[in-house]
Amino acid sequence: MPTNQEKEQPRRRQARGERRIAQLLEAAAAVFTTTGYTAASTNAIAREAGVSPGTLYQFFPNKEAIAIELGDRLMREMRETFGEALAPVDPATPLEEAVGSAVDRFIAFNCDHPVFFALMHGPDIPGRMAEEHDALHATLLSRIEALLSSFLPDAAPADLTRTSHMCLGLYKAGLELVLAHEGAERDAYVQELKYALIRYLDPLVGDRLGLPDPLPDRTDLSWRNTP
Repeated sequence: MPTNQEKEQPRRRQARGERRIAQLLEAAAAVFTTTGYTAASTNAIAREAGVSPGTLYQFFPNKEAIAIELGDRLMREMRETFGEALAPVDPATPLEEAVGSAVDRFIAFNCDHPVFFALMHGPDIPGRMAEEHDALHATLLSRIEALLSSFLPDAAPADLTRTSHMCLGLYKAGLELVLAHEGAERDAYVQELKYALIRYLDPLVGDRLGLPDPLPDRTDLSWRNTP
């Protein structure tokens, strides 16, 4: 009958393996973010992790396997994020609050994990990741449509779909600018993104969501300094 010590050994090996995998994924995230997926190499990832290439190959056969594992973990977390960010909103919620809350959650995720944007929007990502990202994108659009439908009950399905695509397109364009800047300038771009979405949605939503009146005058840029 195995002793307690013998029972503990497999658990310890498993724990060490999980820590090593986490270390390699963290290193891969740094390399993919800096160089992009195409230019990255397993040697560069091993150097970033402070291990030998042989150690890396004990856990991953190639960089595609690393990217897929990293992408899977990020997409699970992303699904949790948009589940919270796109939860049903009380129609009495001010438009700027509803938009601001959703944008803040998504921006926080992407700023915490810049590799997500690098992998998912790069020119040469593994096929499986592209398929899963397409599924994530479709789910995200359906959630946006469901959210908008509660405020636009009379809108035709085609109009809701178009509006959802526009919202997501505006967000993705703004996100690229946000991630390209840091500090106060990044904060300023986040505010610009929120303003663009609010300006776009306000005429469509009308009085269904409260909005301070009037909206900031675009000739007066002092609104940017408003917290």
